[in-house]
Amino acid sequence: MPKFVPKKPEKDVISMRISVDTLQEIDKRAAKFEISRNELINQMIDYALANMEDSTSE
Repeated sequence: MPKFVPKKPEKDVISMRISVDTLQEIDKRAAKFEISRNELINQMIDYALANMEDSTSE
């Protein structure tokens, strides 16, 4: 059996502006799933990037 080696993913600290209403909704949902705001936002960004269309239709 391969040995488990924990790894810390490389991350950068950024700053962003977000509406108060959106932030309140994010905080409410993060609390519901018992995860941090940061973790929820990261998961939502990963999901959006994996599921967005590559081309625009104009």
